[in-house]
Amino acid sequence: MLLTLLGVLHIIASSLRSKEGDEAQGQGSDVMDQCSNGDSHHIDSNQLELDGLAGDIYDMIKDIRDPEKPNSLEDLAVVFEEGVQVKPLTDGSDRYNIKINFTPTVPHCHLATLIGLCLRVKLERTLPDKHKVDIFVTKGTHATEDEINKQINDKERIAAAMENPNLKQLVENCVKDDDY
Repeated sequence: MLLTLLGVLHIIASSLRSKEGDEAQGQGSDVMDQCSNGDSHHIDSNQLELDGLAGDIYDMIKDIRDPEKPNSLEDLAVVFEEGVQVKPLTDGSDRYNIKINFTPTVPHCHLATLIGLCLRVKLERTLPDKHKVDIFVTKGTHATEDEINKQINDKERIAAAMENPNLKQLVENCVKDDDY
C-alpha cells in the first residue's frame, strides 16, 4: 500500500506541475466528465487526485483498533471518509497538508487523546515524512477537544508519550495490521 501511495503522490506532484504550466499557457487542466444524462461538466483533475489520496489515507487509518473495544475506528464511526482532507502546501513543493478529523464515541471519552495518538503514529509510520499532518477532534464532539487537539498535534508531547513503555504497547496493539 505504501508503494501505491508513493505512486499516487508522484502522479499528483507531476499533475500539479503540469497544471501550472498549462495555466501559464492559458490551456487549463480540467477533465471533461460525461454524466449519464448526456450533460457534461468540468471536474478539476487535481481535486480528483487529492480526493483519491484522501481515500488512500482513510484506508490506512480505518482499521486502527479502538483501545477498549474489539472494533475498528471505522466500525465505531470514530473515523469517516469525509474526515480526511488533503490539500497541497502553498510552498510550491510536492508536499501536502493532511487533515484528519475524528469523532469520539461519547463527549467525555477518556481515550480520545489515545485515539489521536494512534492515528498520528499510524500516519507517521506509513506516510513519507515530508507531509504536514494535523489531527483534530471533530468540533463540538468532545468536552475537552481544544486540550486534546493541542496534545495530539504537539511533537514533543507525542515523543514523550511514546517513551512510556505501557502506552507504547497499547498504541502498538491498536495500530498493528493483523486481522482481528
